[in-house]
Amino acid sequence: MKVVLIVLDSVGIGAAPDAADYGDAGSATLPHISQSAGGLELPTLQKMGLGNIPPLLPNGLPIEGCPAAANPLASFGAMQEVSIGKDTITGHWEICGLEINPGFHNFPMNPPSFPQALLDALEKETGRPIIGNTAASGTAIIEELGEEHMKTGAWIAYTSADSVLQLAAHTDIIPPEELYRGCEIARRLCNPLKVGRVIARPFKGPPGAFERTPDRRDYAFTPHAPLITERLVEAGIPVYAAGKIEDILAHRGITESIHSGNTEASQKVVEHFMQKTGDGFIFANFIDFDMLYGHRRDPEGYAAALQQTDQWLAAFLPTLAPGDVLILTADHGNDPTFKGTDHTREFVPLLVYEPGRAAENLGIRNGFYDIAQSLAGRFGLNPISKGVGFLE
Repeated sequence: MKVVLIVLDSVGIGAAPDAADYGDAGSATLPHISQSAGGLELPTLQKMGLGNIPPLLPNGLPIEGCPAAANPLASFGAMQEVSIGKDTITGHWEICGLEINPGFHNFPMNPPSFPQALLDALEKETGRPIIGNTAASGTAIIEELGEEHMKTGAWIAYTSADSVLQLAAHTDIIPPEELYRGCEIARRLCNPLKVGRVIARPFKGPPGAFERTPDRRDYAFTPHAPLITERLVEAGIPVYAAGKIEDILAHRGITESIHSGNTEASQKVVEHFMQKTGDGFIFANFIDFDMLYGHRRDPEGYAAALQQTDQWLAAFLPTLAPGDVLILTADHGNDPTFKGTDHTREFVPLLVYEPGRAAENLGIRNGFYDIAQSLAGRFGLNPISKGVGFLE
């Protein structure tokens, strides 16, 4: 028996009830992308029941081109986040059984974003000055400061609406290994502030044509309690991680990981782990939706990425055997038609496919940690303290 959990990074499905508290009232990633594209061609997800989810939501908007299925292949529902925040770490950790409340520390959006004591310590320990020190789009700040960085060798340091400190560096000026060491130092220095992530952002190319490489690394805050992945490993259940999962979980509770920097690579990793014999839990993040199209406010590219994953799912579903489970969900929204360049506080879809099992309406789940509770039940572990399972 294998359980495969795929997080479609940022594929929200409609504004959460508390979206206004985050400035996100009116956001709706999937519905708005479908409107922008004039309808989405997602035949596999449509058959699974993706279009059955919006009617469950308060003020749910339809996904154009993806109507409700009369007899969906998968059980369907939506999940509402209970933790404080709308970032990657918060979403994934809640999926793994934790509630983040109070939330992680967010730096000010206006410069200077970072405390001077933090900058002084980072400059002293790395031996490099810092430029940036503001909230920014990653691609925009590289274009703005990349040439200065190449002349001075300074770190480009920036944040966002998430709890994050990001360091960008040109691979010809600061090798990735030094960038990673710098981020490890920054991670340690950020721990007293409870910063969710430090992210390494290598880029390459000449001024005017800079391009981020797929070699990013995420350095997460240490979880305050055991994740469901840790409990699985302790029980002898192997946990296989694809994409950036190992970084998001601070390398907790992972038997084997293959780090992949884009969605297609992560899809191949999932296929690789599926070929292993025996029971196991496969945990993957498909990053392109968020990284390439959500933050860059590119609904057309987002729509194409959704359709690519739909085609991949069409070939992947037949590889699941009776007793296997595929869970599709997201960690937050990132509506590319919405204001700004940040994540959006949204419901996330929940699709649960089990070969040979009739689909059910899973309703609206109060807390992403229903997934962790379901994994505990499926693998015969004692229940976790939060959540209601949906797997027998």
